[in-house]
Amino acid sequence: MRHFLKLEGMNEPEARHILTLANKAKKNRGKKSKGMGPLAGQIWALIFTKASTRTRVSFEVAIRELGGVPSFLSAAEIQLGRGELVRDTARVMGRMVHGAVIRTFAQADVEEFADFAKIPTINALTDDEHPCQILSDIFTIEEKRGPIRGKKIAFIGDAACNVPRSWAEAAKIFDFQLICGAPREFRPPSVGSHVSWTEDPGKAATGADVLYTDVWVSMGKEAETAEREKIFAPYRIDRKLVAQAKKDVLVLHCLPAYRGKEISAELLEERAQDIFDQAENRLHTQKGILEWIVAKPLRGKE
Repeated sequence: MRHFLKLEGMNEPEARHILTLANKAKKNRGKKSKGMGPLAGQIWALIFTKASTRTRVSFEVAIRELGGVPSFLSAAEIQLGRGELVRDTARVMGRMVHGAVIRTFAQADVEEFADFAKIPTINALTDDEHPCQILSDIFTIEEKRGPIRGKKIAFIGDAACNVPRSWAEAAKIFDFQLICGAPREFRPPSVGSHVSWTEDPGKAATGADVLYTDVWVSMGKEAETAEREKIFAPYRIDRKLVAQAKKDVLVLHCLPAYRGKEISAELLEERAQDIFDQAENRLHTQKGILEWIVAKPLRGKE
């Protein structure tokens, strides 16, 4: 049985296969399919503790277009929100649905659910990981700029949050360079041959193929808003920072965006086509993940 809980441990051929499926899904969307989809006859639970727009809509649409039926469950509306153990919810779900997509706070909760439910489980975001987003971002980069191998991706902002953490794992898999421009107290957890860090956002942006940012205040950190906005003020992606990157630099944002904070309003509108293509690609990449996760693996490959 396959799960998609984090990028760590995934190899490039597996990840490439998902991207190939995503590309096929995008090209074929809207065409009449022959036969039943890979999720035909299946019901998938979407268990969300955290609010969502892109993740919820993209997974609901993906499951339906692959022939399945999504069942959205807000944690506040089920017993999990009243203190039922994750493992007990998982045991029940495992007897009633065919797979689960979970968006929550603790990575350990997603992993525990997968262990006890014994159904394919997808991590749609935790405080530590955002693997669906990063595979979708790589799909977008390669669609617009060619192979990611050897490229320089500059992440500007909170480099300790889930998005750059998953970017760091992707850098090892796909062999590119991730440089994080972030304050010292928000630097990445570790650096190495594929990941580096600097407090100078201009230095991080210099020669970058991609400039990437995310919100300064992640969900669950709202009480820190005023302090974070003061700390991150020098780490805004704007025209001045773009000028230090490569001439054809791709500007991406995983959204939602707070104009005038992590990205200037004028730059977001200038690069809206790329940023909202990036958002659309969540749908196609998650179709690829779903199709990969339910496919029968080759013997010895599980």
